[in-house]
Amino acid sequence: MRFHGYFRSSASYRCRIGFNLKGIGYEFVPVHLLNEGGQQKKPDYQALNPQMLVPTLEAGDLTVGQSLAILEWLDETHPEPPLLPANADDRARARAFALAIACDTHPFQNLRVLQYLRDDLAQDKDGVDRWLQRWLGGGLAACEQLLAARENQTTFCFGETPGLADICLVPQLFSARRFNIDLSNMPRIVAIDEACNALSAFADAHPSKQPDAD
Repeated sequence: MRFHGYFRSSASYRCRIGFNLKGIGYEFVPVHLLNEGGQQKKPDYQALNPQMLVPTLEAGDLTVGQSLAILEWLDETHPEPPLLPANADDRARARAFALAIACDTHPFQNLRVLQYLRDDLAQDKDGVDRWLQRWLGGGLAACEQLLAARENQTTFCFGETPGLADICLVPQLFSARRFNIDLSNMPRIVAIDEACNALSAFADAHPSKQPDAD
């Protein structure tokens, strides 16, 4: 398997955690989102991923982008340990939590969005910061409420072992701290983040430990 990613990309970070939890090795191909005007925009990479986003996974005849699709594929082709709960209701809750981050929170911090705010809409640092506080802070506050509503307050998002929801949460909290989002009223997500990062699968996936970190 060849995995194209970027050390600071939340979506790439999710997949790294998934690979680590599954104990799956891969060939890493760095795609720097800033160097050379953005290596993701080069024709050879665009041919792999027309969205010009990271990550992209190549595995045999399969070429697929989108971190959640990659993670679901990993779970289906390498089922142990599972990334989703055994119970159908809990699987739905875990997927909903993961999508709340991957689809409704993370995209607002995406590099191309922030570049558009700065370059095309002429937003200064204060404007961009207010944007991030509104969307990242609001998205994580909703996630805290989802966790508060659980019938069982488990160590990880939806059980006593980490799964898809935790895989999405941890990179988002890394970004939240990077963008100075106030997490003081979100004790559940902070506690889960700490529990996850105590595990090597999460700690070894941290952006600072990646070969392309600069």
